[in-house]
Amino acid sequence: MDAEVPRPDQLRISDDDRHRTAEFLREAAGEGRIDLDELDERLDATYAAKVYADLVPVVIDLPDAGSVVPGAPGMLPVPAPGQPPALQHPMYAGLPQPTSSLAVMSGQDRKGAWLVGPTHNALTLMGGITIDLREAVFATPEVVINANAVMGAVDVHVNAWTRVVVEGVGIMGAFEEGRAKVAPEIGPHSPLVRVKGVALMGAVTVTRKPMPGEKRRRLGRS
Repeated sequence: MDAEVPRPDQLRISDDDRHRTAEFLREAAGEGRIDLDELDERLDATYAAKVYADLVPVVIDLPDAGSVVPGAPGMLPVPAPGQPPALQHPMYAGLPQPTSSLAVMSGQDRKGAWLVGPTHNALTLMGGITIDLREAVFATPEVVINANAVMGAVDVHVNAWTRVVVEGVGIMGAFEEGRAKVAPEIGPHSPLVRVKGVALMGAVTVTRKPMPGEKRRRLGRS
């Protein structure tokens, strides 16, 4: 019987990972992104962490989190010339890699940790599809979602640090970016999600939302 391949976020971390994350947090505090009480709480959680998944909540609301926590959503290094494609990166071999979503008078959800290739095709006919990219890992710096809805709905969810371009067309329907639930925090390493397609008597909506389980709404700072 073959051994089950562990999910990337369940791999054990090293002391170097903990120290690197702690330094990243101290820099964030120095920039005023988190206060001293938050810093203490996050440092405690960092040094108690066992796997990458334990570190993700500690840094997930900070820009460039993927550069310090390899298991963080969106953290898949772009290969240098001559290296194998990112889709073949061994660390992510255990993640599901769906290339399409289909819902005909039904529904389909894509959420959690999954590997998104250069393109993902979504088609719904009198149904509903949710493509949640907040915890997804992108194989390339730019991802194209081809979303087509006929008398149905496709909802695309992105996190605070993902760039979004909406290029679709609504025909007796809506193809749009919805009202953000969290303030954007775009950085130099932010991936780009380009959403294309047609909404015919239906709707395709892209919404920026907090990470799953995140209670705070960061639409403004007091």
